[in-house]
Amino acid sequence: MPGRPERLASFVILPAVLVAVGVLAYFTFRTTLQVERLRQQSVLEATLGLANEKADRLDARIIEQDNVVFAIADPQRLADLTLRWLPTAQRETPTVRAILVLDESRTVLAFASRAGGVFAEEEAFRRLLVQRMCADMELAKQEPDELRHLHRAYRGQSYLVSYWQRVVPAAPEGSGASSASDQGQGRRYLVVAWHDIGRIVKDTMPTLFSEAATPSRVNVLDEDGRIIFGPPLRSSEFTVAVRFPTTLYGWRVQVSPSASDELTARVQNRAMLELVMVVLSCAVIVLGVATILLAAEKERRISALKSDFVANVSHELKTPLALVRMFGEMLQSGRVSSDEKRQQYLDIIVSESERLSALIENVLDFARVERGREAYDFSEGDVGEAVAKAVNVYKYRAEREGVDLAIELGADLPRTRIDGRAVELAVINLIDNALKYAPGSNVVSVRVERENSAIVVRVVDRGPGVPPEDQGRIFERFVRGSTARGLPIRGSGIGLALVKHIAESHGGRAWVVSGVGQGATFAISIPVVSLG
Repeated sequence: MPGRPERLASFVILPAVLVAVGVLAYFTFRTTLQVERLRQQSVLEATLGLANEKADRLDARIIEQDNVVFAIADPQRLADLTLRWLPTAQRETPTVRAILVLDESRTVLAFASRAGGVFAEEEAFRRLLVQRMCADMELAKQEPDELRHLHRAYRGQSYLVSYWQRVVPAAPEGSGASSASDQGQGRRYLVVAWHDIGRIVKDTMPTLFSEAATPSRVNVLDEDGRIIFGPPLRSSEFTVAVRFPTTLYGWRVQVSPSASDELTARVQNRAMLELVMVVLSCAVIVLGVATILLAAEKERRISALKSDFVANVSHELKTPLALVRMFGEMLQSGRVSSDEKRQQYLDIIVSESERLSALIENVLDFARVERGREAYDFSEGDVGEAVAKAVNVYKYRAEREGVDLAIELGADLPRTRIDGRAVELAVINLIDNALKYAPGSNVVSVRVERENSAIVVRVVDRGPGVPPEDQGRIFERFVRGSTARGLPIRGSGIGLALVKHIAESHGGRAWVVSGVGQGATFAISIPVVSLG
């Protein structure tokens, strides 16, 4: 069956393309999500790095002060501890509130305070250190001179202390100098630096966590998630919180990019945009392929119709030519028995010649249709006059076939811009269509009248009519209606297509009004164009 491989290819190609588009869309979308995740990860890593850097900076600042205290707090010089520390305390250890030295029995041997004495709060801290804090320190696991920190809340107040154990070698018996040969037998002291958390929050954190230095917002949260320092931060996917490594390890520093809301919105918008672009691209590909396949199918159908057209035209040319030749040869041979027969043969020759001429005219005019509107020659003309010429052309044929071909011209038909030859050709095709495809119709009426701003030409027959399913198709090229296909009449399928093209080239339209068994009315409209 002709066209089956092409149709089969179409059915195979479209699903294959759809599957390919689906696969492409899947991998494109997955790649887009992966790229987006990498972008988010890079932002998160940068924010995490910034949070760790800020936490490390605070730890380093506190440890720097601890090192100063370590150098000052010598258990062998406890008497002048306050004198050696206080003069430089504001500059070198601004957050250290007090320094304490305890022996192995947890007795406080020295207490140096920036308050200048031992007040109620200092005394309360001393008792808290002895009674509770020392028990929370992992002193048994601590190496000599190893710095550690204790950060914990006691009685609803947060404390930070730095502590280390120092071993002073015992002096040998009978010697005035200390020997370091056996440190394990020396005396062990506990040195504690009490850091003022209030000063850390009010003085140190603003200096280290200044938002002007980095494009981010910072705050510090305590053990219960309350904000100790900084503004509230809106929770977003780019907000990062890390604990302080060694000092205030019970607290967390939280960092969020200044444009986190904008980044979140931008990520969402970009993801949505890329998703829409992927969907649109896939839709365009699918529509493009569908359009190509539809165009190919339409071209295949037109090609098949053209093949039918060539076969029909060939048959249409062959039949009249054969008849003309046969009857011409009979007349030439002189074998005609009577004048009546001779006249009958001459009538057949004339009829078939007219049929042949009409077919050739249609084919030539169809070529004009293919060239477009430029093939027409518009000028001022009378539609009624052009219609009358078309009726006169078919007057003799109608009489010969026993059909009453009547014309009704409306009064005061205006002149307008037309191609008179084309209008005449359109009406000829409509009349030919009525005579050819409406057998038994003894009356064909041609009516011309003005309706609003257009002149309407109607050709009315009393034939079998046109089925509703064919009324929209019979004006297409090479298409013949189902009623016509049921009759023993050959046709090219270009007559009504030519009528439609002529009407539309004049700015009008062509249509048919019909019911099965009720005849048909074919009509064209031509707009009235002002000639001023």
